[in-house]
Amino acid sequence: MSVAPPLLAVEGLTKSYGGIHAVRGVSFSLRSGEILALIGPNGAGKSTCFDMLNGQNKPDTGHVRLLGEETTGKKPREIWRMGVGRTFQITATFATMTVRENVQVALISHGKQLFNLWGSAPNFDRGEAGRLLELVGMGGYADRPCGELAYGDLKRLELAVALANQPKLLLMDEPTAGMAPRERVDLMRLTASIAREKSIGVLFTEHDMDVVFEHADRIIVLNRGTLIAEGSPAEVRSNPQVQAVYLGEGLLYEAGHREGASA
Repeated sequence: MSVAPPLLAVEGLTKSYGGIHAVRGVSFSLRSGEILALIGPNGAGKSTCFDMLNGQNKPDTGHVRLLGEETTGKKPREIWRMGVGRTFQITATFATMTVRENVQVALISHGKQLFNLWGSAPNFDRGEAGRLLELVGMGGYADRPCGELAYGDLKRLELAVALANQPKLLLMDEPTAGMAPRERVDLMRLTASIAREKSIGVLFTEHDMDVVFEHADRIIVLNRGTLIAEGSPAEVRSNPQVQAVYLGEGLLYEAGHREGASA
């Protein structure tokens, strides 16, 4: 009996720049509906790893597979069409367009109707755009220009845009950066709820350990480009190597303590 491949399989990813190893032989997997956090100190290789998964950077060696299909070396647009959505640390929306129109632009792209992007946006698939906005709690903002939105609302809009291509995998690069503590919690709870309801695998990087320990099913830890730990939040929190090289200031313990107290 054959075993279904994981949603995402990363094998031996390596990337060097002028003799400096940004990523060294990183391997991990992710299942549908699972939320996996990628953490590590500054310079650990998180962004380089993310960019290789998304096609913005080509690995020197290694493989990336989505449901068994090779994505290594493909362009970001090709990977997006295979069912990989992404949000970025700095939001990127069309400030002069309405909230609904921003989602419609993503739907037009997914529907391969770029030949008339600006002319089509006001009327293309308004119903689906509205459904996505309702899903992320932005239905009441549909007709507002994006330039008027608060930062937390922009992050929710970005999530709706990322969901427009019906992704199997969602890559989130520091999704709560710049947000207030309450907004961080709300955004990640929303993301987790959507991901589990729709069986979307989520891989996210994050510096806020409260966010990581509350929402991640598993955590992988990079240091100097090398994967040094992988496991449940409890396993990672108690890992001596992680404690020694990543969060010697006690933040790992504090986050784990709060997460355990609220369980």
